[in-house]
Amino acid sequence: MPEAPKALSGDGIVVETKNKALQFIEDVTVNAGEVQKRVLSEILSRSADVEYLRRNGLNGCTDRETFKKVMPVVTYDDLKPDIERIANGDTSPILCSQPISEFLTSSGTSGGERKLMPTIDEELGRRSMLYSLLMPVMSQFVPGLDKGKGMYFLFVKSEAKTPGGLVARPVLTSYYKSSYFKDRPNDPYTNYTSPNETILCLDSYQSMYSQLLCGLCQNEEVVRVGAVFASGFIRAIQFLEKHWSLLCRDIRTGTIDSKITDPTVREAVSKLLKPNPELADFVELECSKGSWKGIITRLWPNTKYIDVIVTGTMSQYIPALDYYGDALPLVCTMYASSECYFGINLDPLCSPSEVSYTLIPTMAYFEFLPVTRKHELTCSISEPTALSDEEKQKLVDLVDVKLGQEYELVVTTYAGLYRYRVGDILRVSGFKNNAPQFNFICRKNVVLSIDSDKTDEVELQNAVKNAANQLVQFEASLAEYTSYADTSATPGHYVLFWELNVQDATSIPRSVFEDCCFTVEESLNSVYRQGRVSDKSIGPLEIRVVKNGTFDMLMDFALTQGASINQYKTPRCVKYAPIIEIMNSRVVSSYFSPKYPRWTPDHSQWCTQN
Repeated sequence: MPEAPKALSGDGIVVETKNKALQFIEDVTVNAGEVQKRVLSEILSRSADVEYLRRNGLNGCTDRETFKKVMPVVTYDDLKPDIERIANGDTSPILCSQPISEFLTSSGTSGGERKLMPTIDEELGRRSMLYSLLMPVMSQFVPGLDKGKGMYFLFVKSEAKTPGGLVARPVLTSYYKSSYFKDRPNDPYTNYTSPNETILCLDSYQSMYSQLLCGLCQNEEVVRVGAVFASGFIRAIQFLEKHWSLLCRDIRTGTIDSKITDPTVREAVSKLLKPNPELADFVELECSKGSWKGIITRLWPNTKYIDVIVTGTMSQYIPALDYYGDALPLVCTMYASSECYFGINLDPLCSPSEVSYTLIPTMAYFEFLPVTRKHELTCSISEPTALSDEEKQKLVDLVDVKLGQEYELVVTTYAGLYRYRVGDILRVSGFKNNAPQFNFICRKNVVLSIDSDKTDEVELQNAVKNAANQLVQFEASLAEYTSYADTSATPGHYVLFWELNVQDATSIPRSVFEDCCFTVEESLNSVYRQGRVSDKSIGPLEIRVVKNGTFDMLMDFALTQGASINQYKTPRCVKYAPIIEIMNSRVVSSYFSPKYPRWTPDHSQWCTQN
């Protein structure tokens, strides 16, 4: 199997590092089928004696044919009992022969709580390897990236411990706290404006403020800017709009605002911060202008691109990014999840609508389940949770996917997931040698998302039902509803359009609708509630009551767009701008959640740890 490039240091070997990385990509994509076969054999050989594989009758076999015949295709709920045993302290080899080192908390939910994804120590090295490929690829398209710094807004989140003592935390928090990130070698491609201490600060205000301050102090050195998600980058710019006067004062005086109390952050920032009245005047002049169009290139004039994820639900932030960045290229570099890191974008300067990812065959063993989308108004997938033997046989390997076909991604990982349905829907867009390239289409069943939250149709339905029960006392009921994620302002928020069956809507007090908003929020999952309460990345939920007959108009519009009257059903989420315009034109009243929903940083079974 080709050897992944090792991280190297020093300006003299930048070219060598780049060439090794590009050759690695060439090798594994040319030999994608053979690499995948070896990866599966290696995973199954290592874990031949684990309980899960024995229970399903694999009996030590490592060949692909037996694996596909006997191993079930599973979801998180299928694995939950085994995961809970590990979380509760069972150290026997249940899923993996190597010890589970920690759990990665997925932004997807099961039963309203974050999913726990098992991982092992060596996975950090595998993730680090994928990161090491990004800049060599990028430097083929944009020269001079090794001559400046990246201003990236990166953050950690709170972590917990399971009853068995294992840490449970988001995958990026795990990576940023690891030695692979904190003790990374002196590489010109990973030279950031933010000191590690500012990234590792748990207080989101202090972390954001200090990272922006450091970025402004080094504004001439910045050649690329970004965050993980587009929403996070927009949040940073909105933070700057609110606090630029304080930041200018700090730059002018060379002192740090008193609200920054973390001693490690203050010490790290003080090493960079010197009195600079000229820079303070410049920042103040730009930020005090009426328009913030192009503020990125105005404040950081050497910026070549914005590095954020803008695929899937993040595409809703493209207009705002174009506004602030004055049409700087928007670059999506990689595709990853808590379950596994998958692949990279080999054409990073392409249009956001054309982004495709090449899955790196060494990361995991990949299979693909063909799906058929209902081409209505949402990304609706008709697939059963449990697959029959016949449906299992439809799964194809990485090198056998067909151009233009859509698939649900299924992975087998080194950390103990076997034929696991990730839930992402991908479309084959082309090939790099023998390795397919994929457009990310959507997250299966997700109807609403603002940041890292993912709300599916069933969860939304239950939340709306809980809220609508409050209308009964006024002899009113909910006739129809739909929703959309409103990101016209930051933070974005969920909007529900409600059409009511009621004689007199004015008989219902405003406070009742506000309570309905709050009840919906209380009924949504912990990831949503964390975004509302802790991260402040989601605004208060809104209910817009529409005129009677509005949903009949929506159906009429759908029919003009080619929908079948026999198969039409009201979409529970709308994204198409003309539909949103129709709905908004029919609004008679609007209400917002009056307070934050309840949220605590720990899982109900865990004790919180910092």
